[in-house]
Amino acid sequence: MTIAQSQRSLRLGVNIDHVATIRNARGGEHPDPVRAAFAAAAAGADGVTAHLREDRRHITDDDISRLIEKLTVPLNLEMAATDEMVEIALRHRPHAACIVPEKREERTTEGGLDAAGQHNQLAPFVSRLVDANIRVSLFIEPDPRQVEAAIRLKAPVVEFHTGRYAHLEGEARSEELRRISDAAALAVKNGIEPHAGHGLTFDNVLPVAAIPQVQELNIGHFLVGEAIFTGLEASVARMRGLMDEARG
Repeated sequence: MTIAQSQRSLRLGVNIDHVATIRNARGGEHPDPVRAAFAAAAAGADGVTAHLREDRRHITDDDISRLIEKLTVPLNLEMAATDEMVEIALRHRPHAACIVPEKREERTTEGGLDAAGQHNQLAPFVSRLVDANIRVSLFIEPDPRQVEAAIRLKAPVVEFHTGRYAHLEGEARSEELRRISDAAALAVKNGIEPHAGHGLTFDNVLPVAAIPQVQELNIGHFLVGEAIFTGLEASVARMRGLMDEARG
């Protein structure tokens, strides 16, 4: 990580899952998500996110091993709260582990984790990861009840699901933005670092990036899609520029 990256008030994490989706559609080794991770970092990403799903539909165990071995920026491992995934995280020791809801039938993550309703299930997983000095994040809705659950679980980070914000328009979108802002303020007040992600694009990122309490945005599918037309480094660099613009 460069000095400029370490001093940023808003970090960009680039999710490389769908580079692996394209690779797996045909098999073989191309395009390589590890190469994409290096390209993202070179273009201004502060970290890389990869979701190792139970069905291995995109990122594989080998991808995680290679990312851990070769990356020079932090790796955020997205994972379900299962014994298998916790054991993998404990073996590899990524910088961070973001616990997300996961269903086989979903195309992508459909919403935030119900940390409030699943407190007893989540607590031992969070404790094991924290005890291993892995920075645990909970992917939740921007809801006070979910933030309060994260406080009780002693998670150091929450990532707010911005998918609803991304798909709304007009006053409804403005109201959802207020929910994200209020939830971020509540998190910071209680010593939790707020992140945000899902569905963010060049067209909708500025208002979320401008929320002063938010410390990191995690963006993947849109950037990989734009890379088809402009190249990955160009799409990441443009997103990095918009985020910096939002922070003035």
